[in-house]
Amino acid sequence: MQKYTASVITAGCLWGLMGLFTRTLATYGVDSTGAIVLRCGIAALLFAVTLLVRAPKQFRIRLKDIWCFIGTGICSLLFFTYCYFQAITIMDLSTAAVLLYTAPSIVMILSLILFHERITVQKLIALVLAFAGCCLVSLVGGEHKLSTVGILYGLGAGFGYALYSIFARYALDRGYSSNTINFYSCLLTTIGAAIIWGAAQPLGVMFGSWKGFGLCTALGIVTCYLPYLLYTYGLTGLETGKASILASFEPVVATLVGIFVFHEKLTPLSALGCVCVLSAVVLLNLKRRQKANEIQ
Repeated sequence: MQKYTASVITAGCLWGLMGLFTRTLATYGVDSTGAIVLRCGIAALLFAVTLLVRAPKQFRIRLKDIWCFIGTGICSLLFFTYCYFQAITIMDLSTAAVLLYTAPSIVMILSLILFHERITVQKLIALVLAFAGCCLVSLVGGEHKLSTVGILYGLGAGFGYALYSIFARYALDRGYSSNTINFYSCLLTTIGAAIIWGAAQPLGVMFGSWKGFGLCTALGIVTCYLPYLLYTYGLTGLETGKASILASFEPVVATLVGIFVFHEKLTPLSALGCVCVLSAVVLLNLKRRQKANEIQ
């Protein structure tokens, strides 16, 4: 069980670095839509290589299950990534990242309805802690740049992110591997983004210089390929609701990036919000260890 927990937490930490890459790419002229094409396109290529090396048969999917991959790719990845990248261009990294983590409450409710996962006292306390952290970091004035449009983008990102956990669970329950899910999710997202917004400009930046190539490749590996590989693997051993809460490390990492890289200010209340998010993660792990000890 611990390896699944570690996978999800690590995925959250890597997602927290998205703002670092997207803001840097913005200086090269790559906007949020171009970053989607690069991020998911590179990840799709890497997942294809992974499948070719490890299990080529896993490329096969049943036509009747295509809706699962449309859900993870278009309804979740494309929609959530666009909303999130828009949010981090309007607001502080910490604010955008924490608004994204309204997702665990959505996942928990949908998991109860769709998968009959129990809402335990443990989950509720962890969820309240995580939600309190969201409120403290994102809804406090002061130095944070808040706007109605930015908040709506952040909440849209949270809803889209929640849908990934739901559709991925359906795909896993139908026998598909995490690599299969990730490949088709990223592929459909890339195709959708390229059709809607075009791919010439971001590809021009990527192949225009070695520095641009390295930065774009790192964006795909660090913020898409590795975290989705780890998160979807974690879903194979964890309940959907718990995995979503555990991934809440992302806003903490995003906040630290904002402070140490972009010199954003950390207020006492937003710091308390980060502590609440961390407490929710620790609570879930402590409960799990206690249960394991009781079984032994």
